[in-house]
Amino acid sequence: MKKSFLLLLFSFLSLSVFTQEITQTIKGNITDISSQKPLAFATVIIIGTTPIIGATTDVDGHFIIKNIPVGRYSLKASFLGYESIIKPEIMVTSAKEVILNISLQENAYVLDEIILKPKIIKEKPNNIMASISARMLSVEEANRYAGGFDDPARLAASFPGVASGVGNNALIIRGNAPKYLQWKIEDVEIPNPNHFANLGVYGAGGLTALSSNLLANSDFYTGAFPAEYNNALSGVFDIKMRNGNNSKFEHSITLGAIGIDLASEGPIGTTNEASYLVNYRYSTLGLISTLLPEDAQGTNYQDLSFKLKLPTKKAGSFSLWGIGLIDNSGTTPEKETLNRNYFQDIEKQDIKQYMGALGLNNRLVFKNNAYLNSTLAYTANGIDLYTDRLDNDANLQPENQIKNTNYTLTFKSFLHKKFSSRHTNKTGITIRNLAYDLTLKEANNQAENSIETIVSEKGFSTLVSAYSSSSLSLKKWKINFGISAQLFNLNNSFTLEPRLGLNYKINQLNELSFGYGLHSRIEPLPIYFANTINTTSPQANKKLEFSKAHHFILAYDWTITEKTHFKIEPYFQYLFNIPVIANSTNSLINLQNDWFINDAYDNLGKGLNYGLDLTLEHYLNKDFYYLISASIFNSKYKTNTGSWYNTRFNKNYILNTLIGKEFKVGRTRHNRLGLNIKLSIQGGDRYSKIDTEKSIIDQDVVYNVTTPFTEQAKTAFIVHFTTNYEWYTKRKSHNLSFKILNATNFKEYQGHRYNINTSQVEDYREALIIPNVSYKISF
Repeated sequence: MKKSFLLLLFSFLSLSVFTQEITQTIKGNITDISSQKPLAFATVIIIGTTPIIGATTDVDGHFIIKNIPVGRYSLKASFLGYESIIKPEIMVTSAKEVILNISLQENAYVLDEIILKPKIIKEKPNNIMASISARMLSVEEANRYAGGFDDPARLAASFPGVASGVGNNALIIRGNAPKYLQWKIEDVEIPNPNHFANLGVYGAGGLTALSSNLLANSDFYTGAFPAEYNNALSGVFDIKMRNGNNSKFEHSITLGAIGIDLASEGPIGTTNEASYLVNYRYSTLGLISTLLPEDAQGTNYQDLSFKLKLPTKKAGSFSLWGIGLIDNSGTTPEKETLNRNYFQDIEKQDIKQYMGALGLNNRLVFKNNAYLNSTLAYTANGIDLYTDRLDNDANLQPENQIKNTNYTLTFKSFLHKKFSSRHTNKTGITIRNLAYDLTLKEANNQAENSIETIVSEKGFSTLVSAYSSSSLSLKKWKINFGISAQLFNLNNSFTLEPRLGLNYKINQLNELSFGYGLHSRIEPLPIYFANTINTTSPQANKKLEFSKAHHFILAYDWTITEKTHFKIEPYFQYLFNIPVIANSTNSLINLQNDWFINDAYDNLGKGLNYGLDLTLEHYLNKDFYYLISASIFNSKYKTNTGSWYNTRFNKNYILNTLIGKEFKVGRTRHNRLGLNIKLSIQGGDRYSKIDTEKSIIDQDVVYNVTTPFTEQAKTAFIVHFTTNYEWYTKRKSHNLSFKILNATNFKEYQGHRYNINTSQVEDYREALIIPNVSYKISF
């Protein structure tokens, strides 16, 4: 594979000599970040061009710059009375016009003695209410960064305080369980948008269903979120979809080792600015089956995403968006009796999953510096999983069954009002109507060939939330504060949550920040409806209240140079109301992937997460960049027994180093060869000591739960690699890419397995390498 890739690469490099000068268009709009009103006569220039290339916006805030040679540029936007910004690392290609939506912040104060330099908008989030522990996710970075694999979750694993692995894209944020993360698309909470979601880890999957062809720059939060974010305990992915090109049809086709990717966008009609954007992917892992575990070779999946932009003259701008996925996988028992060493070798399993979200959004901009944003969305997700196991007579017997279907109808609306250059307020409400049809069954080890119903529930519940938050600018201070409230009508649990963010600008290069928030999240729905066994109540978990956490964060930002940035963030999180089994060490703070829970829990548990996050980042400059992030942390929990224990996710330390270099090639030096590498060092996964005697008696892995998570797997050292070669012809761009996860073949810890032949418990480690060679043409 490597030899073939190199031959192709050198062939394309040699052909690039004949590439002619090719140009493209940059266009977009500039608005006020608070009121969303267009800014007429704002200026946009491309930095570093001689003579200066730029444009001025029209009365509707639109601008267009034509005949830009392909390449990478930085763009400066400015308007009188507003803070100028620089948008770096803008890639101009031959096939697609570059469309930019730029928002500017009005200056609250005019400081005559200080020359305000334009801000470089790189890591700062899109949301002006975010003060701390927030970062913008760039789609271009997801394509470029090694380990990103075009996946927002895997890209986020490069940021401080975030740990992840190879086999799935689960995110352990500051020692918290991945299930505490919330996913949002277009301001609406959605089910886990990953293929094969929640199988290995709740809140994660194998690969994302969010195609980079549709995504706009989005926000990622790791703590003390603004008041508008509810039902999240560890972090928030706030995903945005971009609008399609409203003046030109553009398409792309990607062929790769793990599947095909088709995308198209363009105008709808000729009289307004309506547009469409659609993407479809189909994947079968057959081409790389020799590099995958045997139980993954029958895996295939597909997904579809789209967005329609439908502006009107009087009723505001409408958009219709959607995403859907279908997954299939399964295993069969080993044919050779001698190869049947573990339970998975004697099991037949069929898995079908689906997830979908459809939303209609309306944004109505008023003349009084306010706009109203409303969304009606419908989401659905389901899993059908059946497992049968061979008995002593080689007959298949039911082992477990999951047949879950969830439907949610969401209405969300907020009013965003700019009262002055110093004060902006955002107030909104969200109503989520949760419908569910849940069935979980598992074999009863006490009775032969018997399967027990853990959950059997069909019903409807409502989660209502409301919030109000304000942003104040006071000379060197910026204050974000708000209040959020939630009500879960299943058991009438209610929570009121204050939020506060402070930013103090010491000077142009240094800034101090503080963030506080009280946050909460409900547990996975099957837990509430379990037929509990260690209590007199048949469904004792229905009474469970929100799990909650106080977040306290400090931050110091130092702009070392215009292109180099350093940040340090100490944090402390106090978790409480965590469901635990009374008088035991069992806590849902450690929940990973156990579907079949029928124990009774009480909100008696607590948790502590504290640590230090460091970031040193050099933005792409002179075709070179690096990102170094490090985290040292501790994650503890306790039940009502009074003792503190390590959580399952207490890795203690993370170090990530990303380095990349681009080389300009070809006669005009516009074609690009990019080399990117990521080195990741993480503390090992936590597990409890094995109870050998009980394991032999039960013929399964049994841990010593009296001293939980005292053991730790060896340090994980993982290397990811990405190389891209992009070249251009008239109205077409081509990209040849080679991406590989776990290039060092590290054997990732997967837990323990009971060997049914030797009657011993063994470490389960797997060296999962995920490569992808792909060719993309855009036209």
